[in-house]
Amino acid sequence: MYNANRLKLGIFAANCSSGTAVTTVPERWDASWENNLTLAKMADDAGFEFILPIARWRGYGGETNFQGETLETITWASGLLAGTADITVFGTVHAPLWHPVIAAKQMVTVDHIGRGRFGLNIVCGWNQDEFDMFAVDQRPHDDRYAYGQEWWDVVRGLWETPGGFDYAGQYLRLENLQGDPKPYGARRPLVMNAASSEAGLDFAARNCDVLFTALIEHERTTKAIAAIKALAGRFGRTVDVYCSTHLVCRPTRREAEEFYHYYAVENSDTDAVERLMELQGLYAQSYPAELIERFRTRFAGGHGSYPIIGTPDEVAAEYARIADLGVAGATIAAIDYLDAVPVFRDEVLPRLERLGLRTPPVS
Repeated sequence: MYNANRLKLGIFAANCSSGTAVTTVPERWDASWENNLTLAKMADDAGFEFILPIARWRGYGGETNFQGETLETITWASGLLAGTADITVFGTVHAPLWHPVIAAKQMVTVDHIGRGRFGLNIVCGWNQDEFDMFAVDQRPHDDRYAYGQEWWDVVRGLWETPGGFDYAGQYLRLENLQGDPKPYGARRPLVMNAASSEAGLDFAARNCDVLFTALIEHERTTKAIAAIKALAGRFGRTVDVYCSTHLVCRPTRREAEEFYHYYAVENSDTDAVERLMELQGLYAQSYPAELIERFRTRFAGGHGSYPIIGTPDEVAAEYARIADLGVAGATIAAIDYLDAVPVFRDEVLPRLERLGLRTPPVS
């Protein structure tokens, strides 16, 4: 994650059944531990910078119960870090569901297993039906980030403060806090989150190294990147902006488009797509009808992420365009990661290297 590559690359949502594809096709992703470990080693050898999981406690229903089978992210990260050499593995943590003292200890342990390669993805709120499983009511939207700030203050204090300390906030009042060992190599794990609201962007600008944003239209993305960098600058910080993509790469564009249509249109898990879009709040925003349809296919194809469909040359060119917008990193998802990553490694990565976005990996 600290190399000089202009566009960092990561694998997204491999810990979840079906990955990000809301589809019924039989070749959809099997998120077994064996497949995850094989994928992590493959991505590590290929020079991918990171792997990012989704934290999910229940599925989205539909015929496949999309993402109903999910490996918990901190224990998942510890196993992957023990089995790899260079790649950063993130854990995704819902701050309201994890006591910060326990979370800090778990995460620093994982960081030592990976010799400094653990990263933290902070989530301040999500689906209420998941929170109901813990008998936890979500706070009003902006208050979630206020609590998240206190949660992160406690975690960081445990990682950085020698001896004991007290913490007195609006939500957390804790005494004689102590946390050892400290993060591996005296450098805290990288921190990211995904946000678009004013409160969420403020939280990212104050605390995070990476902000994930939805890539919808290129002009909008350029403006969003400029805004978050300006906001972070007010706090004397820098924040990199990443986006999520889903990928179909084939020898011809026709083959790529036909496969995308096959799994994302002809065989979409319609009920799960509708539920996912409802929870994302898309119907509350008065989109034109044709944009709703466009988003429906995106959600079936890859959880609403940006679709990149085409030949190796076209795929590489699209990632280059994304980098030219100022995006510093992108996650990749596919129907079957173990089929897609070797193609990306052998066909797309060399093209990205020739375009000056990346250099060959050095272990």
